[in-house]
Amino acid sequence: MYDVIIIGAGVAGSCSARELSRYQVHACVLEKEEDVCCGTSKANSAIVHAGYDAAEGSLMAKLNVQGNEMMEALSEELDFPFKRCGSLVVCLAEEELPGLYALYDRGVKNGVKDMKVIVDKEEIHKLEPNLTDEVAGVLYAPTAGIVCPFNLNIAMAENAYVNGVEFQFDTEVQEIKRIDGGWELITNKGAFQARYVVNAAGVYADKFHNMVSEKKIHITPRRGDYCLLDKKAGSHVSHTVFALPGKFGKGVLVSPTVHGNLLVGPTAIDIEDKESTATTREGLDELISKAGMNVKNLPMRQVITSFAGLRAHEDGHEFLIGEVEGAKGFIDCAGIESPGLTSAPAIGKMVAEILREKMDLQPKEDFQAGRKGILDPETLSLEERNALIKENPAYGNIICRCEMITEGEILDAIHRPLGAKSLDGVKRRTRAGMGRCQAGFCSPRTMEILARECGMSMFDITKSGGDSKLVAGTNKDRI
Repeated sequence: MYDVIIIGAGVAGSCSARELSRYQVHACVLEKEEDVCCGTSKANSAIVHAGYDAAEGSLMAKLNVQGNEMMEALSEELDFPFKRCGSLVVCLAEEELPGLYALYDRGVKNGVKDMKVIVDKEEIHKLEPNLTDEVAGVLYAPTAGIVCPFNLNIAMAENAYVNGVEFQFDTEVQEIKRIDGGWELITNKGAFQARYVVNAAGVYADKFHNMVSEKKIHITPRRGDYCLLDKKAGSHVSHTVFALPGKFGKGVLVSPTVHGNLLVGPTAIDIEDKESTATTREGLDELISKAGMNVKNLPMRQVITSFAGLRAHEDGHEFLIGEVEGAKGFIDCAGIESPGLTSAPAIGKMVAEILREKMDLQPKEDFQAGRKGILDPETLSLEERNALIKENPAYGNIICRCEMITEGEILDAIHRPLGAKSLDGVKRRTRAGMGRCQAGFCSPRTMEILARECGMSMFDITKSGGDSKLVAGTNKDRI
C-alpha cells in the first residue's frame, strides 16, 4: 500500500508530487497518458499572471500571487525557461476606465506589487509601440511573466521522480473504493491501494470527486483555441497584452513566448467532450477577428500552427483544494483552471502541507532540490560548443533545422529521468518539431533515434502514445 497516490501528472499533480517528495513518504503518480504534461498543462497561454483577475479573498487570488512570487527562484533551481516580461490590460474607451481602476484596486487587495494605471498615450506607446491607436489606458503589471509550460511540468515531475516518487503511465483510474485504512483505485493495469489520494485529474477531477462524495461538483471543459506565429513575429510585442472586457466584448491576449514566438488566443468555448481538443473553423475565425483589437498590424499570415486546450472550469470558478467532506483521506486538487499554471507551485506546496499535517511526515535529509535541464548548445560560446561536439559528436548533428535541435539534445530527452518515449515527448522536452515546418523535416530522423535508443520497431513509435502510431506499413517490399 502506498502512503499517497496522486491521480494526474499534469502541472498540479507534478508540483504536488515534487513538494511531497521533500518528505519520507511512499508515493506514486498514476497518469492515463504515456507521459507527463499531456492534458491542460500542455496547451495553455504559458502566462505567469500577476494576480489582479481573481476575486479578492479567493483561493485563486492567494495562490496566484504566491505562485508568481515562487516562479523565478524555481526556474533557477529546476532549470526551466521563465521571463518576467510584464503585462498590459488595454482599455479602448475612456468611459470604461473605471473598470481598469477597479482591476487595479483588486490587484492591490490581492497583494500584487508595483502596478500602475497609465492613461498618457505617449507613455503607453513608448512602453508598447504596437498597441492600437485607440487605446485609452492600460493597467501595467511588471510582475507578470511568461514560462515554458512543458518544461515547468516536466522539471517538477523529474525532480519528484529523482526524490523517490513513482510514476505509472498509461494507467487509467476507472473506479475508486473505500477500504480499511485508505482507498483502492481500480485501473486498466490492476488495483492500487493508498492511505491518501490526491485528485489532480484536470477536467476529470469531478468524476473522481463524485465517486467518493455525496456533495457533487461539476467541471466543464472550456476549450481555448490559439494561433502560434513564427519567430519572425516574436518581437511584435514585448509584454503580454490582455483586453479589458468592455463594449467590444472580451478580446484575446497577444504575448511573446519564452522561445521567441508570438502567441494569440484563447477563445473560451464551453463543450461537453473532455477529450475534444481539435480546433474548429468557428473558433479560429473568432480568434482572428479579435486578434487585432488591441494590437495593430498583427502579422497573422505568419501563423505556423493552431491548437486548442481545455480548461477545467468548475461551476463556482474557484480552486477546490482540501480533504473532501465525508471522504477522509481523499484530497481534492480540482477546478485548476487559469491562473492554474501560475498557481501550480503554490498549489503543490499547499497539497503537500495538508498531507504533512495529516500524516505527520518527516523531512528527508537527502532531498535533492536542484535539477539540470537539457543542455541547449545555443547558450554556449563557439569554443565551448566546439569542445562539446569534439567530446560528443551527436551535438554536431542537427536533427530539427527550424529550431536547430541536435541529436545530443534528443538523446538527453530520451535517457533522462522520465524520458521521452514518443515524438511529442521529444518535442515538449527539446522543441524538435515545434518550428516553422511543424516536424515535416525532422520526424523521420527523430523516429529513427527513438527506435534505436528505446529498442523499438519503427512500427511501434507513436506521436503521443496509445494508438497514435505513425507507420502503417511499407510502400515497397524487400525481395
